[in-house]
Amino acid sequence: MRAVVVDRLMTPDSLGVRECDPPSMTEEGIRISVRAAGCNFSDILMLKGEYQVKPPLPFVPGGEVAGVVMEVGTAVQGFSVGDRVLSRCGLGGFAEEVVAPAAMTYRIPDVMTFEAGAALPTVYPTSYAALVWRAPVERGETLLVHAAAGGVGLSAVQIGKALGARVIATAGRPEKLEIARAAGADVLIDYRASDFVSRVMEETDGRGADVIYDSVGGETTDRSLKCIAWNGRLLVIGFASGEIPEVKLNRILLKNIAIVGLHWSAYPEREPERIDDCFEGLFEMAARREIDPLVSARYPLEEAGIALEALAGRRTVGKIVLVP
Repeated sequence: MRAVVVDRLMTPDSLGVRECDPPSMTEEGIRISVRAAGCNFSDILMLKGEYQVKPPLPFVPGGEVAGVVMEVGTAVQGFSVGDRVLSRCGLGGFAEEVVAPAAMTYRIPDVMTFEAGAALPTVYPTSYAALVWRAPVERGETLLVHAAAGGVGLSAVQIGKALGARVIATAGRPEKLEIARAAGADVLIDYRASDFVSRVMEETDGRGADVIYDSVGGETTDRSLKCIAWNGRLLVIGFASGEIPEVKLNRILLKNIAIVGLHWSAYPEREPERIDDCFEGLFEMAARREIDPLVSARYPLEEAGIALEALAGRRTVGKIVLVP
C-alpha cells in the first residue's frame, strides 16, 4: 500500500510517500480503507519529535480517518465489512489502509461525507467536552471563541450555537470572519483591526462573556480575563501562539471566575466510558444539521508535506484532509 512514512525526525517539507506492507491486523482492530485523513498540529509536532507522544521510528502519521471497513478483528462486534466509519486511530492514517482500534471507531451518519468524517474525531470532541461537560455553556449565555476560523474554533462556534449561546468570534482577517459567520457566529471581531476586549464589553453591555474558548494562549488569555463576566468560565484548550500564559490568581477571585482545562486526548485513558456519549451527542447534532465540519482543502498523499506546511503557516481555515 502507499503511505507517508517517517523514518527520521523531520520537518513537513521532507515528507514523502512510499510503498510498504499493510498494517498487521489485531483481534480488537478494524481494517479501514482510508478515504480521507485529517491533518492536525500534533502531526507536525510528532514529525519533529516535539509532541508528548513519540512513536518509535519508522511510523506513519495521521491520527484521524474516515473510510470503509475492510476487515473486522475476531474480538470485535457491531461492525461489518462495508460499513462507513470514522476513527481516532492515533497513528497510521496517512495511508491507503489503517488498522484502527474498534473502541475509537464509529459509524458515520448518513448525512456526513468521508471528508467531514475525517475532520471530526479530534476537534469536535474537544469542543463538545469543553462546552457541554467542562464549562458548561447555558442557553442564552455569551460565548467568546478565539481563532474562530480554525478547525477547533469553528467546531466551538457550531456547538455553541447548537447549545443556544450567543457567539462572539475573533479572527485575524475579514475573510476568516466570514467563515465564522457562516458557521453561526453572531458577532465578528477582527482582532488585528480593533481591541477585542472593548468590543466584547460593548457587545455585552459591560457584562463580559460568560464563557471564553481559548485555544491561543499568551496575551490572548491575559486580555480575555479583562472581558470575562462575573461567574465566567475560561476554557483552556491549547496554546497555538506558542506562549503559555501565567495567570494572577487575584483576577480569578475578584470576578468569581473559573479557569477550566480540557485535555481530550487523555479521555481514552482517564474517562473512556464518556467517549461514546461524546460521539453520540455529536452525531445527534450532525443529524439535526447543527454541526458540519468545514473542509477547506484536500490534498493527495504525495502532498502531505504541503498540507502540513499550510497548516503550520496558519494559511488554512477549518480543516484540511489528505485523500489517498
